[in-house]
Amino acid sequence: MSENKLVIDARGNACPIPVVKTLKALGALGGAGEVETIVDNKVAVENLSRMAASKGCAFASEQTGDKEWHTTTTADHAIEVAEGEPEATTCAAPVEKNVVIQVAADTMGIGDDELGHKLLKGFIFSLTQLPELPKTMLFYNSGARVTCEGSASLEDLKNLADAGVEILTCGTCLDHYGITDKLAVGEVTNMYVIADKLTGATNVVRP
Repeated sequence: MSENKLVIDARGNACPIPVVKTLKALGALGGAGEVETIVDNKVAVENLSRMAASKGCAFASEQTGDKEWHTTTTADHAIEVAEGEPEATTCAAPVEKNVVIQVAADTMGIGDDELGHKLLKGFIFSLTQLPELPKTMLFYNSGARVTCEGSASLEDLKNLADAGVEILTCGTCLDHYGITDKLAVGEVTNMYVIADKLTGATNVVRP
């Protein structure tokens, strides 16, 4: 344990107060030492971690209760705290990932269609094995066939839908190919929704 140590109880404090208190305590150390900050939410822990990194400090945290974390910010040098810190971005909550998969064809890649069918089937199966699933899958043009009866990927798509992935297929495309009544997973959508989903995504992946 450091001889130069301050303890801050920031439980019940809304952002950015835990970061502000910790920064002030780091400045008050006047040199090497550590600040232990007790908080009651995970976002505060993440904000403190980012602040520590920005100041070149070591950071550690331990959850000690249902809503209690003990964090330790360790400085090996004096920390100067400028007036007006922290910046508003310090306390921004982590951006929620919104990954959208756009399937614009019933094959993956350009070249041999038989190979392309196999690759797309393998890709969709692989999605079911990922630790983080996409939020939405959009199917349009010949990709609309992938969500219809006879598709080799139906079982995997149904598993993804059951896991919470939104499966949407372009209604105009289903009608164009004469397979509207063959849709077997997910829902029919329109181009406005497709445009909204794509422009609102944090990541768009097209296999």
